[in-house]
Amino acid sequence: MAAPPSASSSDPNSGSDQIGLLAAVSIGIGGMVGAGIFSILGVVAQVAGNAMWLAFAIGGVVALLSTYSYAKLGAAYPSAGGAVHFLVKSYGDGVLAGGLNLFMWAGYIISLALYATAFGSYGATFISERPSALLIEALAVGAVVALTVVNAFGARIMGRGETIIVAVKVVILVLFAATGLWFVKAENLSPMHWPPMQSVLFGAGLLFIGYEGFGLVTNAAANMHNPRKLLPRALYAAVLIVIVLYLVVAVTVTGNLSNAEIEQSKDYALAEAAKPFLGELGFRLIAVAALFSTASAINATLFGSANVCYMIARDGELPVRLTRTAWKDATGGLMLTAGLVILVMLCFDLSGIAMMGSAAFLLVYAAVNAGHLRVLKETGASAVIVWLSLVTCLGMFGILSVYTYQQQPAALLALVLIAGASFAAESVYRHMTGRRIAAAP
Repeated sequence: MAAPPSASSSDPNSGSDQIGLLAAVSIGIGGMVGAGIFSILGVVAQVAGNAMWLAFAIGGVVALLSTYSYAKLGAAYPSAGGAVHFLVKSYGDGVLAGGLNLFMWAGYIISLALYATAFGSYGATFISERPSALLIEALAVGAVVALTVVNAFGARIMGRGETIIVAVKVVILVLFAATGLWFVKAENLSPMHWPPMQSVLFGAGLLFIGYEGFGLVTNAAANMHNPRKLLPRALYAAVLIVIVLYLVVAVTVTGNLSNAEIEQSKDYALAEAAKPFLGELGFRLIAVAALFSTASAINATLFGSANVCYMIARDGELPVRLTRTAWKDATGGLMLTAGLVILVMLCFDLSGIAMMGSAAFLLVYAAVNAGHLRVLKETGASAVIVWLSLVTCLGMFGILSVYTYQQQPAALLALVLIAGASFAAESVYRHMTGRRIAAAP
């Protein structure tokens, strides 16, 4: 846990457990790449076809606009809470800010369950040709437990571990893309084979969960030596690197597979794209990259979501005991987050809910941008860019909602229920305890 519940933990420049630029960038990349490339690539490819790279580009523009907003907010209000802190600063003490924070925490839990399940699925291929559901779940639970322990040893250990994991997976993906580009078939990339633009936009909405992890960098601000300068650099570097990586990988996949082949191999499109030039070795190499990617996504998201839980509890929206240290640097918030991830992973089918993970974070980012408009004088941000970020997030949410309603209406209902439960829980907890959101330092 990056922000131990001590008096000095709220001071961004306090403590010796510092995170540098490389580690901060690694946290952002780790939070993004694990989902976008391995967990949902096949679904996006099925929808957007050989225009998948364009869907990634559109999603990247939406993410980059929100990155500007987060960079300005993070520089003005550096803390371990990230978006939690931004929402309280923008909307003040009320059920709106509290409910949005709980909704965001729920979104992180869903994302973590998705990443852990993907880790279990890829890991099981090295043990059995026909892995059982029990084996996949055991590997997924093991990953969550192991990376919770890593986070419990503090931000510095977490940051170093994240840097190593990110380095390995990025090297593998770069080698895959650099090699695969030499075998790209130009006809596969022809605009003549593009699906309707509506499908491309649907794909862009689906893959946004592959970009949402950049917000985790703001949760590391409390452990940065100079967050006002370091945080914006880390945010922009992480998002730009991931956009380039996604585009190159998308071109490699669609350039080596026809639309028909993408449709046939939608569940393992990335690994299948490696076979034409790397054979079975390529398939295994991508599976290794998938393990590193999903592990780093779990690691980075646990770090950020545990900070979210800690700040929510510290500010009065959850029981204060969640801010207390349970073991090493692990607070009750980290332990509760990990426990809920395992519970969701074992009890629910996340195929539809994971689709709504993108929609959940689009709503959260829209709320952050809307709140940012209320504090522009304090952040010095451009109103035009913040408005563009707000409009693009809402527009992408609308597009994704239409697609989800057409494909899995139950997932849309689930999102509504989760949102409703978040605000209801905030309202009931306030009424029962009389607590109010504390003024953030």
